[in-house]
Amino acid sequence: MLFWALVFLIVGITAGVLGLTGLAGAATQIALILFVVGLILAIVFFVMGRRPPV
Repeated sequence: MLFWALVFLIVGITAGVLGLTGLAGAATQIALILFVVGLILAIVFFVMGRRPPV
């Protein structure tokens, strides 16, 4: 998921440089959402993995 966040971030930066503001805004918003979701999942899995088995 973090890979896709980076892909959309690169697409957004490239589109921003080329002047495609609508596409750049959409791609950076998608990148931000994917990054936050991936970060939350990573934290949850890190905490859940540290618990002893039942």
